[in-house]
Amino acid sequence: MLLPLLGSLVLLGSAFAVVWGRLLRARTATASEPLLPTPFLVLVGFVTDFLDTLGIGSFATTTSAFRLSRRVDDRLIPGTMNVGHALPTIVQALIYVTIVKVEMTTLLLLIGAAVAGAWLGSGFVVRWPRRAIQVFVGTALLVAATIMGATALGALPKGGDAVFLRGPALAVAASGNFALGALMSAGIGLYGPCMILVSVLGMSPKAAFPIMMGSCAFLMPVSSIRFVRSGAYDPRAALGLAVGGIPAVLIAAFVVKSLTLDAVRWLVIAIALYTAATLLLSGRTPETKVPRQK
Repeated sequence: MLLPLLGSLVLLGSAFAVVWGRLLRARTATASEPLLPTPFLVLVGFVTDFLDTLGIGSFATTTSAFRLSRRVDDRLIPGTMNVGHALPTIVQALIYVTIVKVEMTTLLLLIGAAVAGAWLGSGFVVRWPRRAIQVFVGTALLVAATIMGATALGALPKGGDAVFLRGPALAVAASGNFALGALMSAGIGLYGPCMILVSVLGMSPKAAFPIMMGSCAFLMPVSSIRFVRSGAYDPRAALGLAVGGIPAVLIAAFVVKSLTLDAVRWLVIAIALYTAATLLLSGRTPETKVPRQK
């Protein structure tokens, strides 16, 4: 079953790259703004996907980078992250599904649940107004920062040593991953909550890596197509994430063997809290309505 799974990931990634490339070329022909990413956007992709490969996640850090630099409209941040991080995440999944052992039935069921949730969730998010996204993503960052802080302090379960789930535990995990897949479309990262979910149910935290990366690798291209077709993303920023992210994944997975992440985690927590506060404050400000032309 491993080879079909890996083959599916390669086919999905190739198909997504082709479809996205065609839509980008069509947009280039009609758009006046440049689509070539700036060095800053490529750097954001490199740093966020480097940390993502180490299990920290990329959505909180990417949201913070976009907010602090004011490079991406708040309304477009969820779509931009899903589109831009899709290909680097597929590379992550190809690596970790191969090197970390997880029972295949558990892996496939949890991946399928996340994909179903993402497909349904993205259909709603592309129609959300800016204020709703600001409040939702700001709240999500507060939750993510709380989870990361509790993990860093050792307040959350460290997990067991199982590499599979059965019965009610498997049903709970699938339901949880379905919800996390739907929330991914709104810019809420899946990695931290997924790792906590499977750890609480008795799985090894290491087993969470292929589950969470495989889930995101399949769901992000699926949900991203809706964002791309509706234009609910920033193509220039998304390209920067993809261009910088893929080499970062390879370096983090194969070159970095050990890295002290405690200080990095607390830095990410601080940045996430600051960004959450700015988003929530922005979300309290009513949008300016454009007078209707008579």
